[in-house]
Amino acid sequence: MNAQKGFTLIELMIVVAIIGILAAIAIPAYQDYIAKSQASEAMTIADGLKTNIQTNLQSNSCFSGGATAAVAGTDTVSGKYGSATITTISGTAAANNLVCGITYTFKTTGVSSKIAAKVLALQTNDNGVLSKAASGTTINDKYLPNSLTVSGS
Repeated sequence: MNAQKGFTLIELMIVVAIIGILAAIAIPAYQDYIAKSQASEAMTIADGLKTNIQTNLQSNSCFSGGATAAVAGTDTVSGKYGSATITTISGTAAANNLVCGITYTFKTTGVSSKIAAKVLALQTNDNGVLSKAASGTTINDKYLPNSLTVSGS
């Protein structure tokens, strides 16, 4: 009698089914991981602009040189996955109650489809700590760092 060589059709079908199940679980998790890693660029760029805001506030403005709108090159920064711009969230220089923020807009191409064209709106507090602004953010919270809190909470 000949000894069996190789796998039977049933054994191969079971292996293919197991691989399919593993792929169905792993691929979405990997896509979320990619989106979260790309979203982390927003926080890195925002940290740099946060320093600019602290300097600008000494001139009673959120923007460089006391300007009333973002100054290209100093108040806007582009990254691999999007660009960030300093904004005024509320208040006025005259009332000495300015609240400055940073809006990071993700590109539409070359970025995970889960965060493409989404917006992350951040604001600074008196101590220079960044938090998620109460409104203006369109990116899903699960792609943001766990340490990022919503302003006012």
